[in-house]
Amino acid sequence: MINPYLPYPIRIDDIIVESEDRSLKTFKFVFLDPKDEEKFAYQAGQFAEISIPGQGEIPIGLASSPVEKGFIAFTINRAGKVTSHLHNMKIGDILGVRGPLGNPYPWDTMKGKNLLFIGGGFAFTTLRSSVVYLLHPDNRDKYGTIDVVYGSRSPGMLLYLDELKEWEARDDINMHITVDGTDDPNWKYNVGFVPPIAEEKAPKSEGDTYAIVCGPPIMIKFTLPVLEKLGYDHEHIILSLENRMKCGIGMCGRCGIGEQLVCKDGPVFTLAEVNNTPKEF
Repeated sequence: MINPYLPYPIRIDDIIVESEDRSLKTFKFVFLDPKDEEKFAYQAGQFAEISIPGQGEIPIGLASSPVEKGFIAFTINRAGKVTSHLHNMKIGDILGVRGPLGNPYPWDTMKGKNLLFIGGGFAFTTLRSSVVYLLHPDNRDKYGTIDVVYGSRSPGMLLYLDELKEWEARDDINMHITVDGTDDPNWKYNVGFVPPIAEEKAPKSEGDTYAIVCGPPIMIKFTLPVLEKLGYDHEHIILSLENRMKCGIGMCGRCGIGEQLVCKDGPVFTLAEVNNTPKEF
């Protein structure tokens, strides 16, 4: 039996600075033991705990996709003790990862359906994992249309710029990129907060579309009424509450909402399920 408290040793293989203020970096890790990579079998939507000896550990959603082999990746915001230490680490440094944890998005349930992704800020990381999974040749024809509404504060805070351009050039995914505001005269995409852009650009639902929403709580709060206006059933609105994660295995109880433990029962919930918990959004 695998001990859920013991992390797998991993090495930093690459570091990509994602934002112009350098607060967001994508770290690619490789497992020191190839057998550990096999044990770390994950699906898009799950998360893991990254641990640094002497510093602590943090729960982070996986930005890499299960169709990407040989590494796992996390996009990490420099916000506290552990993340700041990690941002100062170098290629070749050793740390640990524990997981995969939580439940993925319901990929089997969504087969044959149209999909709408709505993401804001650096919470787009797990949605990146999902889009890469869906666009893989082995998976693309298993799902219907794909729409993505993704927003950040400014152009310099957008993640995965090269991939965004690649996705925009494809004819099997509809990209709707927006920023809160910009003075850039060459900006060719949307300007505005995510909820009104979603109301303008997102497809209406006729029972055949699932909406997956991941972002800051304030974005989610104002996006949900938009989805209701567009006809999305609460069972077809899927939220990721990964910002509630703590220990990841249900021992500390700090991620509890009502009778649910987000790390074990989530982090993926339908809006219908969230409606049966204490109102926190």
